[in-house]
Amino acid sequence: MKIGLFGNNYQEENQKSIQALFDKLHLLQAEIYVERQFYNYLNKQFAYTPAIDGLIDSNEHALDLAISLGGDGTFLHTAAWVGKQNIPILGINMGRLGFLADINKNEIEITLEEIFLRKYTVEKRSVLELESNPPFRGTCSYALNEIAILKRDTSSMITIHTSLNEEFLTSYLGDGLLIATPTGSTAYSMSVNGPIIIPQANNFVLNPVAPHSLTVRPLVIPEDYCIRLKVETRNNNFLVALDGRSDAYPSGSEFFIRKANFTIQLVKCYPHNFYETLRKKLLWGADVREGKR
Repeated sequence: MKIGLFGNNYQEENQKSIQALFDKLHLLQAEIYVERQFYNYLNKQFAYTPAIDGLIDSNEHALDLAISLGGDGTFLHTAAWVGKQNIPILGINMGRLGFLADINKNEIEITLEEIFLRKYTVEKRSVLELESNPPFRGTCSYALNEIAILKRDTSSMITIHTSLNEEFLTSYLGDGLLIATPTGSTAYSMSVNGPIIIPQANNFVLNPVAPHSLTVRPLVIPEDYCIRLKVETRNNNFLVALDGRSDAYPSGSEFFIRKANFTIQLVKCYPHNFYETLRKKLLWGADVREGKR
């Protein structure tokens, strides 16, 4: 099995877990490929140079599985690399909360054994595609979590004229607007009071950020809708962020947002699933009152 490893540069407390991962992959006789930047970090930070079969320098690489070592941000970075290649991604949580990266460090060995025995499922997650002129200057114009239209720091509010399938919806006035997938409904969108949507739902969410009107609320729409936005601001520009990768656009810019023609595949091992994640990460059903056990 050809395995690709992706990670971040904040692994000071995870050296033993990372070495255990490599040791297990070697034991399982995997072909190991590592993103060059992550491999250089391991070499420099830990003086650790594990035996590998090659380095990953581009997002065109034949892999059977991509492993993300970090938090959800690292998972999104890995998803951007994988793109349209239909490579399943396993997220191992080396960070904090971890909705996408839901495998704990102490589960690495047993999880890899299950992977090589094909004891896992794959969830297909919808992706957003951004079309704009000029094009988005980030690494790619796709987002697994959300596309965010946001005002610049310390600037006045922005106005976002919004249409759905060329039918005018409203003009959002505030700090911004999020267009979130079901995957992203537990990320930035949730932090601004958006609804949680199960991954199997064929919907997207339009969620205003600090709207000027109290009557404006999140809106759930079918995922096959085309969203058209025109953004105006008193300042020279505003920000567009795709899963945290941002670019500045001038006032008056227009955007088309729609469902991409591919999905990102998430590897899920028993007992990990969306409902288990809600119970474990968001403490659904838990009595968290002080003094209760």
